[in-house]
Amino acid sequence: MTDECVGAGRLGELLQPIIDGHGGDPGMLVQILREAQEALGYLPAAALTAIARAVGLPRARVEGVAGFYSFLHLQPVGRYRVLFSDNITDHMLGSVELMDRLCNRLWIERGKVSEDGLVSVDTTSCTGLCDQGPALLVNGRAMTRMSAERIDRISEMIRAELPLDDWPREYFRIEDNIRRRDALLNTCWPAGEALRAALARGPEAMLAEMRTSNLRGRGGAGFTTYIKWESARRAPCRGEPPERYIVCNADEGEPGTFKDRVLLSSYTDLLFDGMSVAGFTIGATRGLLYLRGEYAYLLPALRENLARRRRDGLLGTALCGQDGVCFDIEIHVGAGAYVCGEESALLESLEGKRGVPRIRPPFPVTVGYRGQPTVVNNVETLCKAALIAVNGGAWFAGLGTKQSTGTKLLSISGDVEMPGIYDYPFGVSVAQVLNECGAGNAQAVQISGPSGTCLGMHEFSRHVAFEDVPTAGAFMVFGAHRDMFEVARNFAHFFAHESCGFCTPCRVGTSLVANCMDKIADGHGSQYDINEIFKIHRLLHVASHCGLGQSACNPLFDTLNKFRPAYERRLRSLDFEPAFDLDQALAAARQMTGRDDPAAHFGLAARVPGVTT
Repeated sequence: MTDECVGAGRLGELLQPIIDGHGGDPGMLVQILREAQEALGYLPAAALTAIARAVGLPRARVEGVAGFYSFLHLQPVGRYRVLFSDNITDHMLGSVELMDRLCNRLWIERGKVSEDGLVSVDTTSCTGLCDQGPALLVNGRAMTRMSAERIDRISEMIRAELPLDDWPREYFRIEDNIRRRDALLNTCWPAGEALRAALARGPEAMLAEMRTSNLRGRGGAGFTTYIKWESARRAPCRGEPPERYIVCNADEGEPGTFKDRVLLSSYTDLLFDGMSVAGFTIGATRGLLYLRGEYAYLLPALRENLARRRRDGLLGTALCGQDGVCFDIEIHVGAGAYVCGEESALLESLEGKRGVPRIRPPFPVTVGYRGQPTVVNNVETLCKAALIAVNGGAWFAGLGTKQSTGTKLLSISGDVEMPGIYDYPFGVSVAQVLNECGAGNAQAVQISGPSGTCLGMHEFSRHVAFEDVPTAGAFMVFGAHRDMFEVARNFAHFFAHESCGFCTPCRVGTSLVANCMDKIADGHGSQYDINEIFKIHRLLHVASHCGLGQSACNPLFDTLNKFRPAYERRLRSLDFEPAFDLDQALAAARQMTGRDDPAAHFGLAARVPGVTT
């Protein structure tokens, strides 16, 4: 739809139910914008004005929020919006060639809308489907295992304007690909068992079990879960009514990570039990699940599960029949922003704002969602909390290592025979993991995504644990035939794309790094550019506002130190080399004039006797 074809009356009819459904709450702005876009196709100026007026916010504020998220569009994007995963593992599976093939068959340019407004084709950072790529999203619906044949069929269906519901079902098939089960993935309990166990213990005893377990956050930072829970339980509430919150961080945006996708789809009750256990323990009555926009296709099943739990007395008032014990869960869907995986940026997004990380302190456990004490845990952490509620903290502490108790889910992708989810006790060696997933030709492993650590072959004896190689779960394997420079270059562009733009060091620095990598790739690199990358790395590390900027150069720093020949063979000289090639820029003019003699080349004529320019 366009501004011209949606009159004021019709616009009001479409938007008012959405706004009323969220109580006109400005804190629900991201959800209102997302649902308005579903109804309108994009967010025209008139819609932004109407929404701003309805929720009592300045028009500029509403447009600023809409412009922040990559899945919200201020201009038409086509009735079919095709987004290919731009993750390095999808590149390795041929996604770039497949995207070019689709663009050629549809006669459109990447990033542009077809003249008839039918379709647009572009990329998105990562779809969370690295184990079954190449993957893409069509109008938010995930499709896996793309091939030339499937791309050709998709182009035909788009041209025929066939509704997505009539596309072949196998294109949308998403598998769990669970390859190794341990303490978490072997779990098979009836819904509510963990909650009943926690209710039987009581909140203080449950806190004691969490302390004994020494469970640390599975999102990567490894902060002790017990400390978070106790701090939020003891923190004073502000305002009326006093309220505490449990927030589940399901914004699994780190490229190469897809474990939470499996837990959300196949271990849903375990997750909601874990959120309920956490809520009961800290005295919270509300839980919020922040679901990444790429996983919006999971929303109907998640809502159906919540409705069933309410019918069964596992959510709402009088949990499990106990008067006075209340807890409920609602789902908020993200709109495409990697930075919202950072807990304070996530809270900003939950409150209907741009996902810009907050300055800390204060920390969320004292001043979190809407200024109230808030615990933010990721999906795997809350599932582990449910295990502890049933089996006890001592059982959990007996798994893994002393400093890294329990098991860890690894999302393994790349050059392996069996990509998928593996559940290992902490302390497992990288070599064992590689052997069991079929990575016999590995030269490098990127652990914990682009912001993590790149290990070379001489480091495969190291162990996955907080005291050695910590990880949020991503485990990307690169065979000996892979170019580690191109891997790092992909990561550099990822960080430049995902910078929230709040602080100058990150906003500018990540773009400068991406430009340096492109310059080297184009054959204009020199030792000067490598030195510049190291300088920018040091600047970003000390001056960036949040962890995104601080870790943006990690993959370049690691690959420069461990795979330096991949860079050096591209260097043209040891001195500075300009990125702009004037002679190459004149190529189009030579082609149009039909000239290719020395005088038509910049710098060449001077080297030919008797020829002047």
